[in-house]
Amino acid sequence: MVDIDDREERLERFLAAEGYEAVWFARPNAFAWATGGKNWVNAAADVGDAAIGYLGDGEWAVVTNNIEAARLAAEELPAELSMSVAADDWYEAELSESVAARSPTPAAADFDVPGLDPVDPTRLRLRLAEDDVRRYRALGQEAALALETVCRELEPGDTEHEVAAGLRISLASRNIDAPVVLVGGGERAQEYRHPTPTDAALGEYAVVIVTARRGGLHASLTRTVAFDPPEWLTERHAAAQRVETRALAATREAAREDGTAGDVFAEIRDAYAAEGYEGEWRHHHQGGATGYAGREWFGTPGSDAPVVPNAAYAWNPTVQGAKSEDTALVTDDGVEVLTATGQWPTDTVEVGGLSIERPAIMNP
Repeated sequence: MVDIDDREERLERFLAAEGYEAVWFARPNAFAWATGGKNWVNAAADVGDAAIGYLGDGEWAVVTNNIEAARLAAEELPAELSMSVAADDWYEAELSESVAARSPTPAAADFDVPGLDPVDPTRLRLRLAEDDVRRYRALGQEAALALETVCRELEPGDTEHEVAAGLRISLASRNIDAPVVLVGGGERAQEYRHPTPTDAALGEYAVVIVTARRGGLHASLTRTVAFDPPEWLTERHAAAQRVETRALAATREAAREDGTAGDVFAEIRDAYAAEGYEGEWRHHHQGGATGYAGREWFGTPGSDAPVVPNAAYAWNPTVQGAKSEDTALVTDDGVEVLTATGQWPTDTVEVGGLSIERPAIMNP
């Protein structure tokens, strides 16, 4: 579960700065940030089935319906949170109405609630607490182990669907779900930057991509397996590795200097040009900050989104048919790759004053 003292300190500062009496979270990633638990039954829902509110001075409240109340109290809420769970009958009121009826005002919420202001919790949670980092390291290692275990067993005749199914099973056995699973065989990886799985066979090589989630935290990573690779794959993969490394170096610098996502993106754009692929960034987003969302923000030209230390970043440059991606913790001291097992072949990449091990192409 999460560090409740850390959450209360952040929320106290927020309430004082904004003049609110309460703030409510019902979107699944924000609920997970506040509690470490899940508030949803339908994983595709934008808003969960419960909202948690912080009312100041260590007081919390949860509002839900009569279907979910007992389960949430028993299985999803931290034991150290002493609170009652208020529940309306499922047929009587929408969650927004239940929150509006119980919240002091003025207040804010991350979903539409009558009479409450909107709030974007991204900046509240971008910096990770020590407990977040501990759980992130465990998630990153296990997600990478799940992906790499599947990749080691791949054969050219396997279909993309089969690979995706094996990966989901490998993750689920570790209590990890996957909002994103992409598998591109030799033909489709060249044609599409987001190769959603099909019944096509892998063929010459495969690019396998996952965003894994547990306890609200997200870990994104990509691995490449080659059986009879085209001659250009090694060079393009190396170029993507260097662009990613330069992005991480620029992130470290921006975090030290109160920089922005736009500052890092400028370096990414220059990195593509230096590799001989000017404009390649236009064909795919380059990633950005991660944590309690697959991407808390995406790097874009001129973006003023904050780059801060003690936060996670997942940059994912692509050069047609090749991709390099891991999730890394950037601190004042350096860059720590969270999605590394030490069991996958790597290449040492030195760019922008940063020397780091990047996943190599594996040849079974």
